[in-house]
Amino acid sequence: MEFISASQSHVGLRRKLNEDRVLERPECGLWAVADGMGGHDAGEVASAAIVDALAALPTTTNANDLVAAAERALVEVNGLLLTLAKADKRPKIIGSTVVGLVIAANEYCCFWAGDSRAFRVRGAEIQQLTRDHSLVQDLVEAGLVAREDAESHPDANVVTRAVGGATELSIDCVSGEARHGDIFLLASDGLTRVVDPDEMVHAIRCMNPAQAIASLIELVLSRGAPDNVSIAVCRVA
Repeated sequence: MEFISASQSHVGLRRKLNEDRVLERPECGLWAVADGMGGHDAGEVASAAIVDALAALPTTTNANDLVAAAERALVEVNGLLLTLAKADKRPKIIGSTVVGLVIAANEYCCFWAGDSRAFRVRGAEIQQLTRDHSLVQDLVEAGLVAREDAESHPDANVVTRAVGGATELSIDCVSGEARHGDIFLLASDGLTRVVDPDEMVHAIRCMNPAQAIASLIELVLSRGAPDNVSIAVCRVA
């Protein structure tokens, strides 16, 4: 399969440091977004370690093999980050969320830990492929918080899973058929907290990936850009 893709990361308007990292490897059908955990030390170290590990994976035409290799790499990074955190005299967490996409042989697979999200646009419809690993998502599913109140909840930034967050790393995966014309979007919560899916569809369907990303980041900036924002978009040609 052939792809038209683009990616970009922006520090936003309220943060001094960009703790996000993006990866774009269309030659092997791999994309990823990593969001260093804000409020913790060295979030940028965690996100960079994730992207560097995924960038070093060997090229393969088998989606399952590539996802398995990505999972092994993330487990290794998880152990590395835990070791780095313990080496400091002060207790701390060096962590990052991650969402990745693999496309090969007419199949896609998304893998993730945390609240960075993946979407698929097919025709005029957008579908969120990932489920947030977050406290608020758990509260929504328990019926304790209304879905429309989730983004503004005071604990909206609390994730329950991340690379570097715990001794055991569990990565969720979802897969399905990839069709010509499908468009996939990966994003940190710097986008998804201020731009709704309908607005994403409008940009993605009407523009090429690079233009769509520029338009979405401009929209985030116009709304105050309270966090780093990172986006990767892939269109199956």
